[in-house]
Amino acid sequence: MTTPVTIIGAGLGGLTLARVLHVHGIPATVYEAESSPAARTQGGLLDIHDRDGQLALKAAGLHEEFLGIVHQGAEASRILDKDGKVLLDEPDDGTGARPEVPRGELRRILLDSLPAGTVRWGRKVTSVRALGGGRHEVTFADGATVTTGLLVGADGAWSRVRPLLSGARPEYVGTCLIETYLYDADTRHPASARAVGDGSLFALAPGRGIAAHREPGGVLHTYVTLRKPREWLDSLDFGDAAGVTARIAAEFHDWAPELTALITDGETPPVPRAIHTLPTGHRWDRVPGVTLVGDAAHLMCPSGEGANLAMYDGAELGNALAAHPYDTEAALASYEEALFPRSAAAAAEASRVHALCLDDNAPHSLVGFFTGHGQAE
Repeated sequence: MTTPVTIIGAGLGGLTLARVLHVHGIPATVYEAESSPAARTQGGLLDIHDRDGQLALKAAGLHEEFLGIVHQGAEASRILDKDGKVLLDEPDDGTGARPEVPRGELRRILLDSLPAGTVRWGRKVTSVRALGGGRHEVTFADGATVTTGLLVGADGAWSRVRPLLSGARPEYVGTCLIETYLYDADTRHPASARAVGDGSLFALAPGRGIAAHREPGGVLHTYVTLRKPREWLDSLDFGDAAGVTARIAAEFHDWAPELTALITDGETPPVPRAIHTLPTGHRWDRVPGVTLVGDAAHLMCPSGEGANLAMYDGAELGNALAAHPYDTEAALASYEEALFPRSAAAAAEASRVHALCLDDNAPHSLVGFFTGHGQAE
């Protein structure tokens, strides 16, 4: 294949695609709006699954590097009720089926594996238009343009590339997340640290929950979940961290103090995340010269699948292009034929798990899911 690939977005999906293409000797350029790899923090831990994310890293020739950044013991999971009672406590079984790694370290491994100059930083896309014959023009914020015969949108939920293929737009699902962090938790916040345990915590009740992750260095990363209309979230003044914290904590006024401390003792300003999704069966007709990977293709409820699917998409697309070196359209058709049912099934399951976490039987619904007994009483 001689047509260079233009990838919009240097997230995990776009970088995995670029790396797999490089392994196969196919040139690619990645355009990223952020000014540098260090422009912002890259989030917390990711559990990378052996059925998709790890397969992508093997295709990229990076599985050994990946094993070197695994946060040992962090596959442990526990479910609590609002009073702090432990309903399920699963230790890390050591199998490595879903090991946890820091997202920033995983991204670094991918970036370091690419030839210098592959990623062009500070290139924010403002528009994309079709030129005919499978070619497209990409325009950046500074007015510069590039023309390409193969364009891949790896640019996330609000993709600029998606409208070339689909009129679908993300919709708010009625749930918001608010993130906080506690540092040096075992020393400074011992009760909360004990509640979280060694890995992931899910403390749930109908319509609300507190989830937390133990990260390297004694860090507790908390995600508060609330079923609220978008207007409620928009009414919060996140410039007033103390006021927002008090509003959120009030939603948990009768919860165990070691759980509410994950909110009230937060050491970083609370950050809101409104959850949006694309339609569960999102797909498009084949359009010459363009396709999507990751959230641009199948934005879904957070369930631990998003990063894995994005990397798997990138690897599968890279392998398809390598397998059809003289027929790009055959490669894209093959990739999308597998992509659509795979992402539809994952999105349906993500929506189901999301609902179990917040339904009228929470937290017992999630216990039933973990133990294989459906919505346990």
